[in-house]
Amino acid sequence: MASDNVIRSHIILTKRNICLYLTNFVGIKKNLNMKKALFFTLSLFILMSCTTNNKGVFKQANPPIAEKKEHLRIIHGDTVQDDYYWMYDYFGKGPDSTLVVNYLKAENAYLDTVMSETAGFQKALFNEMKGRIKETDESVPVFKNGYYYYTRTEEGKEYYKYCRKKGSLEAQEEILLDVDKMAEGHSYYAIGGVSISEDNKLMAYGVDEISRRQYTIYFKNLETGEIYKESILNTSGGSTWADDNKTIFYTSKNPVTLLSEKIKRHVLGTDVSADVTVYEEKDKSNYIGVGKTKNRKYIFIQSQATMSSETFYIEADKPTSAFKSFQPRVKDVLYDITPLEDKFLITTNMDAKNFKVMQCPLDKTGVENWTEYIPHREDVLLEGIDEFKDFIVIEERKEGLMQLRIRHLSDGKEHYIDFGEPTYMAYTSSNPEYDSQVVRYGYTSLTTPSSTFDYNMQAQEKTLMKEREVVGGYNKENYQTERLYATAKDGTKVPISLVYKKGFKKDGTSPLLLYGYGSYGASMDASFSSNRLSLLDRGFVYAIAHIRGGQEMGRQWYEDGKLQKKKNTFTDFIDCGEFLIAEKYAGKGHLYASGGSAGGLLIGAVINMKPEIWNGVIAAVPFVDVVNTMLDESIPLTTNEFDEWGNPKNKEAYDYMKSYSPYENVEKKNYPNILVTTGLHDSQVQYFEPAKWVAKLRDMKTDDNILLLKTNMEFGHGGASGRFDYLNDVALEYAFLFTLEGIDK
Repeated sequence: MASDNVIRSHIILTKRNICLYLTNFVGIKKNLNMKKALFFTLSLFILMSCTTNNKGVFKQANPPIAEKKEHLRIIHGDTVQDDYYWMYDYFGKGPDSTLVVNYLKAENAYLDTVMSETAGFQKALFNEMKGRIKETDESVPVFKNGYYYYTRTEEGKEYYKYCRKKGSLEAQEEILLDVDKMAEGHSYYAIGGVSISEDNKLMAYGVDEISRRQYTIYFKNLETGEIYKESILNTSGGSTWADDNKTIFYTSKNPVTLLSEKIKRHVLGTDVSADVTVYEEKDKSNYIGVGKTKNRKYIFIQSQATMSSETFYIEADKPTSAFKSFQPRVKDVLYDITPLEDKFLITTNMDAKNFKVMQCPLDKTGVENWTEYIPHREDVLLEGIDEFKDFIVIEERKEGLMQLRIRHLSDGKEHYIDFGEPTYMAYTSSNPEYDSQVVRYGYTSLTTPSSTFDYNMQAQEKTLMKEREVVGGYNKENYQTERLYATAKDGTKVPISLVYKKGFKKDGTSPLLLYGYGSYGASMDASFSSNRLSLLDRGFVYAIAHIRGGQEMGRQWYEDGKLQKKKNTFTDFIDCGEFLIAEKYAGKGHLYASGGSAGGLLIGAVINMKPEIWNGVIAAVPFVDVVNTMLDESIPLTTNEFDEWGNPKNKEAYDYMKSYSPYENVEKKNYPNILVTTGLHDSQVQYFEPAKWVAKLRDMKTDDNILLLKTNMEFGHGGASGRFDYLNDVALEYAFLFTLEGIDK
């Protein structure tokens, strides 16, 4: 969703899809313990023999029927019967509960039966999409502290090799991590937070083997190749080296709620149990992380909630010193620090909805010492700064599109990088070297594959370093993009980015897949997908609805799609869908929708509110049981979300949340064809949310449309960890859509 800055510690507030990225390795981009309750039983219907129905080549079978068990939720004088509450598995066995797992397996068997006629087509789609991926490939090397760092892949291998070369690209290659070998025997294996010591001799890295984003940190001696015996359990994966080459700082997680609660200091060679807690977060609404600044002078701890933040810092060469607050947190004030040679820059929303930049001396950091550096603008969202010794690169968003503004620090002269397309995605990429005149940035659009550019800020010249190859040939001139605006019911203009293959006729007969997210201020920029060509080449139009709840049109766009205004997100999406039908980009009966995580909440809400306009929807790892999840603070990450959704222990928040929560609002009526996916080990949206939702839909819906639940029994929120495994899920989703359209090849 957002690009990692591999030096600065970034906290990306997009939970139910959220990650704390604390990577310090350059050039690499990256994806229960329950309460006790009543005893329960589960009744499963045996799948019946199959016959073809009238839905394309779907097969008919009796789905598993989940038993209802009485459970009353009583709060604010409101009593709700929750028939499927038992799926939370409050015996404390978590996702290993035999009965729950049997139900999920029965749903998987039902899906396999219904989709059985598409098995060959799915395999062909998998091979088609895999065939576009260059299997033996290498990332653009990034120079840091005397070494070029890169990753490379090999034909037939699922994972990466993390490599470096000293001083020159002609030097001998060092393989730091061979993840293909490390992952052998594991169904899931993810590396996170690779970090190199200042003397380039040691490496720390995180490993997640179960897909719950609980990483174990390991250490490797890069001179001898030895992996040390000491390891640190239950972390966010990232670590930050102090200048002494033996001290690291890392984020420790609560093993139950998975909250990032403590920043600890570990000295290599000492007992991990003796690690010192240098910071403990008391506010359960905040995420915390630790990282080193680009100029390598400071180590920052950042604590951030949705609407407030605080930064603590020490000098990197004094690892045992006490962290001090840069500026104590203030309600509804966010700030982010950028150190320069002679000052700190502070990006903040203090009295500036779309953010502004302040400055202060290095030795006087309190807000009383802040003076304006870049003023607030009503029409431009200031998203961040990438700093260099002589320049800063200002990331801005105007009219929904990213702009990169270059400022020369010596004279204040500025200019913008020109991108030349109507809708695109641009971002500063891996720029670890502080003393450089070159900024690396990434660029992509709906028709342009992911590209890496080096831009000389002094000469104002850009060089294409690499455009991701689409194997088998790809000509962007065969595809067309557009930027449209739908009018929402309150008169707001909502942007839509779309792409189709040339030859498309706007006659109201084509299938169209509309994607949306609309939460946490996460902007859904228009980017390229080689997988998507399988849709476009078979006649689909693909569209992104830039609905409120994201931040495409500025901070107000986000605030108008959260808390008590959350329904704007859903009505915007519906209005976009109806607009695309009215403008004949989509045919009636041929409109589809997809969204994942908080975007799955979107899908669940819109099919309750306007089920008749969608022929089919895909809800991936959907956050659909909003009220119950937000009431249970033992569920991972719940307390971080109160500023996004509200706290239902407050009656006003409860009533509003209940009025749109997909699970709460399932009714006896017709629903579209639905495919739901989840992961048994999902730490962001627990498996029981989609499982409960599907069970209730099965019981309530009055149509004979297809309803499928696919549970990945080995993975979590981000799906498979390998390069190609995830394509099986994409092939399933595409086969579902194509079958509804009568497309079988």
